[in-house]
Amino acid sequence: MQALLKFTQFISKTFALWVLIFAYLAFCFPHYFIELRHYIPYLLGIVMFGMGITLTFQDFGEVFRHPKAVLIGVIGQFVIMPSIAFGLANAFALPADLAIGVILVGSCPGGTSSNVMTYLAKGNTALSVACTTISTLLAPLLTPAIFYVLASQWLDIDASAMFMSVLKMVLFPIFLGLLVRALFKKRIADISRTMPLLSVVAIVLILAAVVAVSKDKIIESGLLIFAIVVLHNCLGYLIGFGVAKLLKLNNADSKAISIEVGMQNSGLGAALAAAHFNPIAAVPSAVFSFWHNVSGPILANIFSNLKNDGKA
Repeated sequence: MQALLKFTQFISKTFALWVLIFAYLAFCFPHYFIELRHYIPYLLGIVMFGMGITLTFQDFGEVFRHPKAVLIGVIGQFVIMPSIAFGLANAFALPADLAIGVILVGSCPGGTSSNVMTYLAKGNTALSVACTTISTLLAPLLTPAIFYVLASQWLDIDASAMFMSVLKMVLFPIFLGLLVRALFKKRIADISRTMPLLSVVAIVLILAAVVAVSKDKIIESGLLIFAIVVLHNCLGYLIGFGVAKLLKLNNADSKAISIEVGMQNSGLGAALAAAHFNPIAAVPSAVFSFWHNVSGPILANIFSNLKNDGKA
């Protein structure tokens, strides 16, 4: 078991490397990965089940202990990132498929890797977990609604179909994971520590499928999308931190809010894009997944040098 846990930690720490390797393999040899597109919803379900099985009902206690900080984090997640995405899509006059892809990843809840980055940044990890959990639970309602409001100028959107997709791919697996943990308690505790390994494998395969399907469009617009994703992510960090400080949160909480706002559940974005739109719409999510696992550790290192007593 110890060997498996060490392997899990190694794979988790080198997540960005595996994303890069498999994206390259899928780009060069798309025929090996293209059929994975049919399994994207199930792969995302594995990721969400893994999140659910690592949660306990006590994790929700942070919501009641620090409601202001959680509220700021969740509202920031569903206001700041979609707004930045909408602004970038219009500023760069993106074609419809790419515009909806950028707005879709912006409308997703926070990514689970934000919790690890907050811990490395010496931020309030409990707050980060609470924000990720609440934003994910609200995603079936808020992600389709926000996406519909912002992206409907580019195409007709079936918000109810998206709602059902998020419900099946996110909420159901999370509650199933919570239920399994509650039923089996201590017996599942050790197993839950290895779930990040399955999550990494699932996300890497999702992104490989997206790259394989969208190879031609990536060649055509890759640099532009990369630049937009970098701007989207970095502006999310910056504005998230600025809003938290403006609303008088301490440094530990502000670090958590910044990272929580800037890092997205890009696996969900890719899955929804693949299920409901042209495959090219999944490319921004694929690029985001790679990039925020590069920018996250860099920001965490910077934040770790920012003292939590309110002084730099």
